[in-house]
Amino acid sequence: MIENQKIRPAKVIGPLGEPLTIDTLPPPSTTRWVVRRKAEVVAAVNGGLLSVDEVCERYSLTVEEFAGWQRAIDRSGMPGLRVTRIQHYRSLYERQQKF
Repeated sequence: MIENQKIRPAKVIGPLGEPLTIDTLPPPSTTRWVVRRKAEVVAAVNGGLLSVDEVCERYSLTVEEFAGWQRAIDRSGMPGLRVTRIQHYRSLYERQQKF
């Protein structure tokens, strides 16, 4: 009997429509996080390829940092992940919440 076996997909659809697997995700040694790489990691978690804990351990991220990436994508899509635009999108979101 199989008990508590986690069934995971072999691949998920990435942010640009391409298939993502564990092997095609950014390497664990990644230190430069461009928008595409952040979006791929978020897509992997959303698709069930990895758990949040696995991502945080694999990439040495905090849960808060990863949650920030998820919120940015939910609010503004991939452009929301750009570091230079965080303040712009944050203020835009806050203004929308007031009305």
